[in-house]
Amino acid sequence: MAATLRGEGRGPVLAALALVPLNWGLEAWKWQRLARHLEPNHSYWRSLRAVLVGLTLGFATPNRVGDYAARILELHARRRLDAVGAVFLGRYAQLVATVLAGGVGLLYFLLRFYLAGYPAAQVGVVLAFAVGGALTLLPLYRSRLLLALLVLVKPLRRFRRYLAIMPTYAAGTLHAVLGISGLRYAVFCGQFLLLLHAYGTRAPIGPALAAVAGTFLFKSLVPSLNALADVGVRELSATHLFALLGQPVLPVLSASLSLWVINIALPSALGLLWLPGLRVLREQRGR
Repeated sequence: MAATLRGEGRGPVLAALALVPLNWGLEAWKWQRLARHLEPNHSYWRSLRAVLVGLTLGFATPNRVGDYAARILELHARRRLDAVGAVFLGRYAQLVATVLAGGVGLLYFLLRFYLAGYPAAQVGVVLAFAVGGALTLLPLYRSRLLLALLVLVKPLRRFRRYLAIMPTYAAGTLHAVLGISGLRYAVFCGQFLLLLHAYGTRAPIGPALAAVAGTFLFKSLVPSLNALADVGVRELSATHLFALLGQPVLPVLSASLSLWVINIALPSALGLLWLPGLRVLREQRGR
Protein backbone atom coordinates (compact mmCIF):
# COMPACT_ATOMS: atom_id res chain seq x y z
CA MET A 1 0.00 0.00 0.00
CA ALA A 2 1.45 3.31 -1.01
CA ALA A 3 1.51 5.83 1.81
CA THR A 4 0.16 8.70 -0.24
CA LEU A 5 -2.64 11.08 0.61
CA ARG A 6 -5.67 10.80 -1.60
CA GLY A 7 -8.60 13.18 -1.54
CA GLU A 8 -10.32 11.44 1.38
CA GLY A 9 -7.12 11.61 3.43
CA ARG A 10 -6.79 15.37 3.38
CA GLY A 11 -9.67 15.97 5.77
CA PRO A 12 -8.12 13.93 8.63
CA VAL A 13 -4.75 15.66 8.07
CA LEU A 14 -6.37 19.09 8.27
CA ALA A 15 -8.20 17.99 11.42
CA ALA A 16 -4.90 16.83 12.96
CA LEU A 17 -3.33 20.19 12.07
CA ALA A 18 -6.28 22.01 13.64
CA LEU A 19 -5.56 20.22 16.92
CA VAL A 20 -1.98 21.55 17.14
CA PRO A 21 -3.00 24.90 18.73
CA LEU A 22 -5.16 22.98 21.21
CA ASN A 23 -2.26 20.69 22.08
CA TRP A 24 0.20 23.46 22.90
CA GLY A 25 -2.54 25.70 24.27
CA LEU A 26 -3.25 23.04 26.88
CA GLU A 27 0.45 22.82 27.69
CA ALA A 28 0.54 26.60 28.18
CA TRP A 29 -2.50 26.39 30.46
CA LYS A 30 -0.81 23.68 32.49
CA TRP A 31 2.35 25.76 32.84
CA GLN A 32 0.30 28.80 33.83
CA ARG A 33 -1.30 26.81 36.67
CA LEU A 34 2.16 25.80 37.89
CA ALA A 35 3.81 29.20 37.36
CA ARG A 36 1.08 31.08 39.25
CA HIS A 37 2.20 29.28 42.38
CA LEU A 38 5.49 31.16 41.95
CA GLU A 39 4.13 34.38 40.42
CA PRO A 40 0.40 34.92 41.05
CA ASN A 41 0.09 37.34 38.12
CA HIS A 42 1.71 35.03 35.55
CA SER A 43 -0.38 35.44 32.40
CA TYR A 44 -1.47 32.86 29.85
CA TRP A 45 0.31 34.82 27.11
CA ARG A 46 3.65 34.58 28.93
CA SER A 47 3.04 30.90 29.53
CA LEU A 48 2.34 30.27 25.84
CA ARG A 49 5.47 32.18 24.83
CA ALA A 50 7.60 30.23 27.31
CA VAL A 51 6.19 26.91 26.05
CA LEU A 52 6.84 27.66 22.37
CA VAL A 53 10.29 29.12 22.97
CA GLY A 54 11.06 26.11 25.17
CA LEU A 55 10.00 23.82 22.37
CA THR A 56 12.40 25.65 20.05
CA LEU A 57 15.33 25.56 22.48
CA GLY A 58 14.60 21.96 23.40
CA PHE A 59 14.63 20.89 19.77
CA ALA A 60 18.40 20.39 19.71
CA THR A 61 19.37 20.22 23.41
CA PRO A 62 20.03 16.95 25.28
CA ASN A 63 16.85 15.57 26.85
CA ARG A 64 15.18 18.88 25.87
CA VAL A 65 16.76 20.85 28.71
CA GLY A 66 16.10 23.97 26.64
CA ASP A 67 12.45 23.58 27.60
CA TYR A 68 13.41 24.04 31.25
CA ALA A 69 15.59 27.04 30.37
CA ALA A 70 12.88 28.95 28.49
CA ARG A 71 10.27 28.54 31.19
CA ILE A 72 12.70 29.36 33.99
CA LEU A 73 14.11 32.45 32.30
CA GLU A 74 10.63 33.80 31.62
CA LEU A 75 10.08 34.12 35.39
CA HIS A 76 11.49 36.79 37.68
CA ALA A 77 15.04 36.06 38.78
CA ARG A 78 14.14 35.48 42.44
CA ARG A 79 11.88 32.53 41.58
CA ARG A 80 13.96 30.83 38.91
CA LEU A 81 15.44 28.24 41.22
CA ASP A 82 11.95 27.17 42.33
CA ALA A 83 10.86 27.05 38.69
CA VAL A 84 13.04 23.98 38.08
CA GLY A 85 10.78 21.96 40.36
CA ALA A 86 7.67 23.45 38.76
CA VAL A 87 8.80 22.46 35.26
CA PHE A 88 9.69 18.99 36.49
CA LEU A 89 6.27 18.67 38.09
CA GLY A 90 4.53 19.53 34.82
CA ARG A 91 6.63 17.13 32.80
CA TYR A 92 6.17 14.38 35.36
CA ALA A 93 2.39 14.82 35.30
CA GLN A 94 2.50 14.34 31.52
CA LEU A 95 4.63 11.24 32.03
CA VAL A 96 2.09 9.87 34.51
CA ALA A 97 -0.70 10.21 31.92
CA THR A 98 1.51 8.52 29.33
CA VAL A 99 2.53 5.66 31.61
CA LEU A 100 -0.98 4.93 32.86
CA ALA A 101 -2.55 4.91 29.39
CA GLY A 102 0.46 3.26 27.77
CA GLY A 103 0.49 0.54 30.42
CA VAL A 104 -3.09 -0.38 29.52
CA GLY A 105 -2.15 -0.41 25.84
CA LEU A 106 0.86 -2.66 26.35
CA LEU A 107 -1.18 -4.89 28.62
CA TYR A 108 -3.56 -5.52 25.73
CA PHE A 109 -0.71 -6.70 23.48
CA LEU A 110 0.88 -8.83 26.18
CA LEU A 111 -2.37 -10.60 27.03
CA ARG A 112 -3.43 -11.10 23.43
CA PHE A 113 -0.21 -11.87 21.58
CA TYR A 114 2.39 -13.02 24.10
CA LEU A 115 0.64 -14.55 27.12
CA ALA A 116 -2.44 -16.09 25.52
CA GLY A 117 -2.97 -19.53 27.09
CA TYR A 118 -0.99 -18.69 30.24
CA PRO A 119 -3.63 -17.52 32.76
CA ALA A 120 -1.29 -17.50 35.74
CA ALA A 121 1.19 -15.29 33.90
CA GLN A 122 -1.66 -13.02 32.80
CA VAL A 123 -2.79 -12.48 36.38
CA GLY A 124 0.77 -11.74 37.46
CA VAL A 125 1.28 -9.21 34.67
CA VAL A 126 -2.00 -7.42 35.43
CA LEU A 127 -1.04 -7.12 39.10
CA ALA A 128 2.43 -5.90 38.18
CA PHE A 129 0.97 -3.21 35.93
CA ALA A 130 -1.48 -2.13 38.66
CA VAL A 131 1.33 -1.79 41.21
CA GLY A 132 3.47 0.03 38.65
CA GLY A 133 0.67 2.52 37.98
CA ALA A 134 0.24 3.23 41.69
CA LEU A 135 3.98 3.74 42.13
CA THR A 136 4.01 6.12 39.18
CA LEU A 137 1.42 8.32 40.90
CA LEU A 138 3.28 8.32 44.22
CA PRO A 139 5.96 10.97 43.45
CA LEU A 140 3.27 13.31 42.12
CA TYR A 141 1.13 13.31 45.27
CA ARG A 142 3.79 12.35 47.82
CA SER A 143 6.72 14.43 46.64
CA ARG A 144 8.13 14.65 50.17
CA LEU A 145 8.90 10.95 49.87
CA LEU A 146 10.74 11.63 46.63
CA LEU A 147 12.82 14.33 48.31
CA ALA A 148 13.64 11.97 51.15
CA LEU A 149 14.82 9.34 48.69
CA LEU A 150 17.06 11.89 46.98
CA VAL A 151 18.82 12.49 50.30
CA LEU A 152 19.62 8.78 50.55
CA VAL A 153 21.30 8.67 47.15
CA LYS A 154 24.41 10.84 47.36
CA PRO A 155 24.80 11.66 43.61
CA LEU A 156 21.18 12.89 43.56
CA ARG A 157 21.31 15.07 46.67
CA ARG A 158 22.19 18.20 44.71
CA PHE A 159 18.83 18.01 42.94
CA ARG A 160 16.84 18.22 46.18
CA ARG A 161 17.09 22.00 46.42
CA TYR A 162 15.66 22.36 42.91
CA LEU A 163 12.65 20.14 43.66
CA ALA A 164 11.91 21.52 47.14
CA ILE A 165 8.98 23.56 45.74
CA MET A 166 7.01 20.43 44.78
CA PRO A 167 5.44 19.62 48.20
CA THR A 168 4.05 23.17 48.44
CA TYR A 169 1.56 22.63 45.61
CA ALA A 170 -2.01 22.00 46.77
CA ALA A 171 -3.78 18.77 45.88
CA GLY A 172 -6.31 20.71 43.82
CA THR A 173 -3.55 22.13 41.63
CA LEU A 174 -2.04 18.69 41.17
CA HIS A 175 -5.44 17.30 40.16
CA ALA A 176 -5.83 20.11 37.61
CA VAL A 177 -2.33 19.62 36.20
CA LEU A 178 -2.85 15.88 35.86
CA GLY A 179 -6.24 16.47 34.24
CA ILE A 180 -4.77 18.89 31.70
CA SER A 181 -2.02 16.36 31.00
CA GLY A 182 -4.70 13.77 30.32
CA LEU A 183 -6.44 16.13 27.90
CA ARG A 184 -3.16 16.74 26.06
CA TYR A 185 -2.61 13.01 25.86
CA ALA A 186 -6.08 12.56 24.35
CA VAL A 187 -5.26 15.22 21.74
CA PHE A 188 -2.02 13.41 20.86
CA CYS A 189 -3.90 10.14 20.44
CA GLY A 190 -6.60 11.80 18.34
CA GLN A 191 -4.02 13.35 16.03
CA PHE A 192 -2.20 10.04 15.56
CA LEU A 193 -5.45 8.19 14.81
CA LEU A 194 -6.48 10.84 12.29
CA LEU A 195 -3.14 10.61 10.50
CA LEU A 196 -3.24 6.82 10.50
CA HIS A 197 -6.65 6.96 8.89
CA ALA A 198 -5.44 9.53 6.37
CA TYR A 199 -2.65 7.24 5.19
CA GLY A 200 -4.89 4.19 4.93
CA THR A 201 -4.44 2.29 8.19
CA ARG A 202 -7.71 0.53 9.06
CA ALA A 203 -7.12 -1.23 12.38
CA PRO A 204 -10.13 -1.52 14.75
CA ILE A 205 -10.37 1.50 17.04
CA GLY A 206 -9.71 -0.35 20.31
CA PRO A 207 -6.53 -2.17 19.24
CA ALA A 208 -5.40 0.96 17.36
CA LEU A 209 -5.70 3.02 20.56
CA ALA A 210 -3.71 0.36 22.42
CA ALA A 211 -0.98 0.55 19.77
CA VAL A 212 -0.89 4.36 19.90
CA ALA A 213 -0.69 4.32 23.71
CA GLY A 214 2.10 1.74 23.63
CA THR A 215 3.98 3.80 21.07
CA PHE A 216 3.85 6.93 23.21
CA LEU A 217 4.95 4.96 26.26
CA PHE A 218 8.04 3.57 24.54
CA LYS A 219 8.92 7.02 23.23
CA SER A 220 8.62 8.56 26.70
CA LEU A 221 10.65 5.92 28.53
CA VAL A 222 13.60 5.78 26.15
CA PRO A 223 16.10 8.61 26.80
CA SER A 224 16.79 10.83 23.80
CA LEU A 225 19.51 13.30 22.91
CA ASN A 226 17.10 15.74 21.27
CA ALA A 227 13.80 15.99 19.43
CA LEU A 228 15.30 14.50 16.28
CA ALA A 229 16.33 11.37 18.18
CA ASP A 230 12.72 10.82 19.28
CA VAL A 231 11.72 10.15 15.71
CA GLY A 232 13.37 6.73 15.44
CA VAL A 233 12.02 5.48 18.77
CA ARG A 234 8.42 6.37 17.97
CA GLU A 235 8.54 4.99 14.43
CA LEU A 236 10.11 1.69 15.50
CA SER A 237 7.53 1.21 18.27
CA ALA A 238 4.57 2.16 16.08
CA THR A 239 5.49 -0.08 13.17
CA HIS A 240 6.05 -3.07 15.47
CA LEU A 241 2.79 -2.72 17.38
CA PHE A 242 0.68 -2.04 14.30
CA ALA A 243 2.35 -4.94 12.51
CA LEU A 244 0.92 -7.20 15.22
CA LEU A 245 -2.49 -5.88 14.18
CA GLY A 246 -1.80 -6.81 10.57
CA GLN A 247 -1.21 -3.26 9.35
CA PRO A 248 1.43 -2.45 6.69
CA VAL A 249 4.54 -0.58 7.75
CA LEU A 250 4.61 2.32 5.29
CA PRO A 251 1.29 4.01 6.23
CA VAL A 252 2.12 3.73 9.94
CA LEU A 253 5.59 5.14 9.36
CA SER A 254 4.17 8.03 7.31
CA ALA A 255 1.58 8.85 9.96
CA SER A 256 4.16 8.81 12.75
CA LEU A 257 6.56 11.08 10.87
CA SER A 258 3.71 13.46 10.02
CA LEU A 259 2.77 13.61 13.70
CA TRP A 260 6.32 14.69 14.55
CA VAL A 261 6.34 17.34 11.84
CA ILE A 262 3.05 19.00 12.81
CA ASN A 263 3.48 18.78 16.58
CA ILE A 264 7.22 19.43 17.00
CA ALA A 265 8.88 20.80 13.88
CA LEU A 266 6.28 23.42 12.92
CA PRO A 267 5.67 24.79 16.45
CA SER A 268 9.46 24.89 16.99
CA ALA A 269 9.78 27.14 13.97
CA LEU A 270 7.03 29.37 15.37
CA GLY A 271 8.91 29.60 18.66
CA LEU A 272 11.81 31.26 16.83
CA LEU A 273 9.62 34.30 16.32
CA TRP A 274 9.14 34.69 20.08
CA LEU A 275 12.70 33.94 21.12
CA PRO A 276 13.74 37.63 21.23
CA GLY A 277 10.90 38.26 23.69
CA LEU A 278 12.34 35.94 26.34
CA ARG A 279 12.59 37.75 29.66
CA VAL A 280 16.34 37.22 30.11
CA LEU A 281 17.00 38.83 26.72
CA ARG A 282 14.79 41.77 27.59
CA GLU A 283 16.68 42.18 30.87
CA GLN A 284 20.03 42.20 29.07
CA ARG A 285 18.84 44.80 26.57
CA GLY A 286 17.65 46.98 29.44
CA ARG A 287 21.10 47.19 31.06
